[in-house]
Amino acid sequence: MFLGRIIGTVVSTIKHPAYDDTKLMVVQPTDPDGSSQGAAIVAVDAVGAGVGEQVLVLRQGIAAGQVLGVERPPIRSVIAGIVDHVQMAE
Repeated sequence: MFLGRIIGTVVSTIKHPAYDDTKLMVVQPTDPDGSSQGAAIVAVDAVGAGVGEQVLVLRQGIAAGQVLGVERPPIRSVIAGIVDHVQMAE
C-alpha cells in the first residue's frame, strides 16, 4: 500500500464489467510529505475521492477484489482511503 495524490481522471465508455459503477483515477505516488515518487498509475476509486486529494492506495489484486466485492477482478490498484493528515515521528 502507498500514499498518493489524485492528479486526474480516466473516462472510458467501453470497459470490463468489473469496472461498472466505478471511477478510474490517475494517482501520483508520493512520500508522506507529499513529494512525488515514481510514475503515476490508474486506480479504481472505492471511496469517492477527487482530484487533488491525498489517498491511500492498495496495490494487490486480491485486496482490490475484497474492497470492491468482486471475485478475481482485472484490477491491480484500488483507492481504499482518503488521507486527512500524515503525522511522522521526529
